[in-house]
Order: sequence, then structure tokens, then C-alpha cells
Amino acid sequence: MDDLYTRFDNVFFEKTRLSILTILYKDEMASFNQLKSIIGGTDGSIYTHMEKLIKAGYVEKRKELAGSAVQTVYKITKGGKALFKEYLVFLEQMLKQSV
Repeated sequence: MDDLYTRFDNVFFEKTRLSILTILYKDEMASFNQLKSIIGGTDGSIYTHMEKLIKAGYVEKRKELAGSAVQTVYKITKGGKALFKEYLVFLEQMLKQSV
């Protein structure tokens, strides 16, 4: 377990971004407003975190019509999902070793 702090990059292994990835892993996709409502924070803060996740290739975004308005929707990518699964396996290994 020597690689605890180096196994996952700092984009993934950051509290807010890991929370976002957890939501997207569970729900597949979420709007900007849904994420903001669940996580809290300012528009600028959420936007900055989302852009880092997009740049890393973990999340993709698109615009959708929601009634008469346009909303931004985020979806976890295959790479993001694979990394999250790897993280879950890693956590399971840690729990097994501590028993």
C-alpha cells in the first residue's frame, strides 16, 4: 500500500472532485444545478472542479434543453468509470488488510 498517495492523480483524489465522480458513477449523469445542490459551493467553484475533471478525461459535458432553458449536463466517461472502479477495489483491499 505504499502507493496510497500516488496511485490516483491529484485531479481524482481531491475531496470535491471525488464527490462529483461518486455522484456521476452512481447516477451516470447530472446537471450542473443538481451537482451544485448536492455538493454546495459557488458556481465558480463547481465550474472549476468540473473543468479539471473534463480536462483529465474523467467527465464530459453537453448542453441540453430543459423546458425552455438550456442546462449543462455532465456524464462520467469510460475512463472515469474505470478509474473509479479501481478506486473501489483499492478501498476494498485496504479494508481487508485492516481486519
